[in-house]
Amino acid sequence: MGKFAGHADRTAIEAEMPWDARDMPRTMHRFMGSVAQRFPSRPAITFQLLSGPKDRADTLTWAQFHSQSTQAANMFRAMGVGPKDVVAYLLPNCLETAVTLIGGTIAGIANPINPLLAPAQIAAILRETGATVLVTLKAFPKTDVPQKAAEAVKLAPNVKTVLEVDLNHYLTPPKRWIVPFIRPKNPVDHHARVLQFRTELAKYPGDHLTFDDPDQDRVAAYFHTGGTTGMPKVAQHRISGMVYNGWLGHRLLFSEKDNVICPLPLFHVFACHVILMAMISSGGHVVFPTPAGYRGDGVFDNFWKLVERWKISFVITVPTAIAALMQRPVDADVSSIKQAFSGSSPLPVELYKRFEKATGVAICEGYGLTEATCLVSINPVDGIKKIGSVGIPFPYCGVKILVETPDGMQECETDAVGEICVSNPGVYAGSTYTEVDKNNDLFHDDIYLRTGDLGRIDSDGYIWITGRAKDVIIRGGHNIDPAEIEEALAGHPDVAMAGAIGQPDAFAGELPCAYVELVADSDCTVETLIEHARQNVRERAARPKYIEIIDEMPKTAVGKVFKPELRRRAITRVFNAALEQAGIDARVADVREDRKRGLVAYVARGEAGDQGRVAQVLGEFATPWDWAD
Repeated sequence: MGKFAGHADRTAIEAEMPWDARDMPRTMHRFMGSVAQRFPSRPAITFQLLSGPKDRADTLTWAQFHSQSTQAANMFRAMGVGPKDVVAYLLPNCLETAVTLIGGTIAGIANPINPLLAPAQIAAILRETGATVLVTLKAFPKTDVPQKAAEAVKLAPNVKTVLEVDLNHYLTPPKRWIVPFIRPKNPVDHHARVLQFRTELAKYPGDHLTFDDPDQDRVAAYFHTGGTTGMPKVAQHRISGMVYNGWLGHRLLFSEKDNVICPLPLFHVFACHVILMAMISSGGHVVFPTPAGYRGDGVFDNFWKLVERWKISFVITVPTAIAALMQRPVDADVSSIKQAFSGSSPLPVELYKRFEKATGVAICEGYGLTEATCLVSINPVDGIKKIGSVGIPFPYCGVKILVETPDGMQECETDAVGEICVSNPGVYAGSTYTEVDKNNDLFHDDIYLRTGDLGRIDSDGYIWITGRAKDVIIRGGHNIDPAEIEEALAGHPDVAMAGAIGQPDAFAGELPCAYVELVADSDCTVETLIEHARQNVRERAARPKYIEIIDEMPKTAVGKVFKPELRRRAITRVFNAALEQAGIDARVADVREDRKRGLVAYVARGEAGDQGRVAQVLGEFATPWDWAD
């Protein structure tokens, strides 16, 4: 039954193994203890600092992983972390990151933070969560994480202790000997005490907890949102939701004999809750190549060789990574792969076909979101896969498509587009975000999480995502789904990625425009892409009025197109063109996110006499602006 072939299997699974959080481990320590008891000597987690197929790799067995997580929990508790206190971490992928995550959820609440954020954003998250302990990197060549951490801690007085992880122990001589001589100066200039992670960890027992661990469900993790459409918010995750995600992976996909490659970051729910929790539930083995995952040096070039080295059975990926992999030959034995799983954003049809043709492996698209702990739906592994769909809901997951009417929220008919709303054990109804006011109007009937994603459900029960409610391009009051533009452009063989947004327009409010990243060595022109869009974007109003080819699409750490950066580029371009056309010397100096107003253009003052004219010209646009000084 473990392949989830479709509705029949889903119903049978629910009947055969009813989900009841009371029957599941309700503490992370018991969850880890179960797998360590069943498979103590089997590999649990492997990390490679470098990406080569023969480079050193470090592996923890399940017994070792459980022991180190127990040590970490005891260490955090000794530092004053109780069930409602927070351990934050600002780390790339490494074994210590996974140990910190699990140890943090055992002792209190773990709070992963994206190291790619700016120090001010990191500090804002630290303050919002009230973290008292921060685990981060010790100064190391080619990383600015320690510097960011130091700047953030200055702005977060609640942080009392900083624990540093030194990546040098993953290197082999002579590189290991060289690092102490070239290591950057450690940027310690803040109020918190600084300790060494491995030194402190060794002081605590790994065979038992030094504190009581009540058998009850509670919030055990804080994950900030990706921030693709605004400022990050902090979502609360309960142990039951994390265990549910792991249970799904074990029940439907993975066994202790599987090897999974996951070059996604351990500050994101995909890697943490979908993959790591599924490994804890099943006893499978997960491989994390390089601290930066897919962004690491040589990962794409060595990817297929790593698959061969570790006899990978499941590939975890995202559309942007698939696009990069398809620009490289499959130069190794990949016959061990059973399936590839793609999430994070919709997968263009043409990219799916390229991957399947190159590897002989089918891709299962799935859907999840931070606010629901993660998993919502997936295309059946052995059943019918509908390319472009995110599949059918997982067992014990209810999905409704709702639309606002004068009489309130109403459920849509088959294939009608509305807002995707979700109820499952991963949804913390009523208390999704730590900021109470962010939960207002977030739920339908106090149960169904309003995701903000637009989509439809077809007659077979498959979910199709059509866009983001906040991503809709509104042209003269007409709503345009950017996914239609992106899908059309992605169908061109020279296009690696496309991102469509609404650019400001003084008349229509917004006009559709698109940014495109080409495949390597392509000589495709803007004119060719405009003609391709004219022929393939069915709706005339949706055809982009402007297309720009850029060297690299801005992306989040998990591979989503970072739309705010595209909007910043468009706002700057349009506003500057309007000012230049009006003969005004002023120009846009910066476009920044404001919590209340969204993206705001900040204009550097030109000639004194032009300032009134600036207000007149830019006042024609709906996008807010202000003076740079």
